[in-house]
Amino acid sequence: MTHIHENLQKQRRGLSRVVHAFGYSIQGLKAAMHEPAFKQEAYVAFVLIPLSFYLGSTWVEISLLSGSVIFVLTVELLNTGLESAIDRVGPQWHDLSKRCKDLGSAAVLLSILLCMGIWLTALFLKITQFV
Repeated sequence: MTHIHENLQKQRRGLSRVVHAFGYSIQGLKAAMHEPAFKQEAYVAFVLIPLSFYLGSTWVEISLLSGSVIFVLTVELLNTGLESAIDRVGPQWHDLSKRCKDLGSAAVLLSILLCMGIWLTALFLKITQFV
């Protein structure tokens, strides 16, 4: 018989809860680095985020450029979480499982397209500034 353990995080309060939540977040980022899609996007982020400080002229531009990259990573984390939850349910094919995974994938695609649109616009404006 499987024993279901109570979630101790729900009993924590104050600073203890924050410290433990931070630890779980770090564990999640470490786990995500084993996912090929997240790893690729993280490598791109390590290049683009510092580049946003060069390309952006104001704090708003820098925030949009770097924020759009972080948004892609965030959506990828959520998509990976959805896929993990679906995979936990079972390996068999089901239409609703496929739909859930497809919707998560579509969300990642939209976040990437948004990021690309912001970066391409910023690059275009930077290039035409010198012409």
